[in-house]
Amino acid sequence: MDISFLGGPRPQRGVGVVAPFDFALDRELWRWVPDEVSLHLTRTPFVPVEVSLDLARLVSEHETLGDGVRTLTAISPEVVAYACTSGSFVGGIAGERAMCEAMTREGSVPAVTTSGALLEALTELGVRRVALVTPYTVSVTRALEEYVAEAGVAVTGCAFMGLTRHIWKVPYRDVADMARTAARGATDALFISCTNLPTYDVIPQLEAELRIPVLSANQVTMWAALRRLGTRAVGAYQALIDPAARGGPVLPEGLPNVPGEEQQQEGPT
Repeated sequence: MDISFLGGPRPQRGVGVVAPFDFALDRELWRWVPDEVSLHLTRTPFVPVEVSLDLARLVSEHETLGDGVRTLTAISPEVVAYACTSGSFVGGIAGERAMCEAMTREGSVPAVTTSGALLEALTELGVRRVALVTPYTVSVTRALEEYVAEAGVAVTGCAFMGLTRHIWKVPYRDVADMARTAARGATDALFISCTNLPTYDVIPQLEAELRIPVLSANQVTMWAALRRLGTRAVGAYQALIDPAARGGPVLPEGLPNVPGEEQQQEGPT
């Protein structure tokens, strides 16, 4: 059978992704990617350290990032992304910028990180106050708060889970409960941290319920990387990737309003 008339495959555009060794949500990243773009993932070497500031520093060393980017150069991605929130905020804003510069030197293409993408998204949406949800311990969570504050964005509330492993196993219900806790104060947006924390399906629901933009680590990473390609992320109605959703989502019938009161919570819900 002659199939030459198909003319394919279609031209492929690539996004290279360097992720920590324990990253388990490849499928979630793919859900934001349009059909004409492929993701090419590689991981940092394994180290026997639980999720902590020490691990964040280990998986974000420039030599480690350089090795990851070099593994991707053979397939010529047009942009590279470092998909780790803590690893890209642990050195502050200057550290994040240095990471991007190191990756660009190795790959000769634009580079983004999750935490850099977060600040880019907050600027895009005009956010000056943000509530935070993290799966981290208190020390890692405080480092994120300091990073956001360094960018001139006020943290209005925070809820964290105190986890050091198996973060990808957290169910959506727990993510949503923590989001409601963090966003009880008056705030412009909510950010759910950690690329290993599942968030894709809860973002539209939480935006409708809380009536604010809801950002997540994987969402901002893919949004920023695809932006470098001149294309848009895809997905259900959400403020970051759909300008039509930025006027304030309509609260579906039966979903409760969230009381206005700032609160912090430690430990899993």
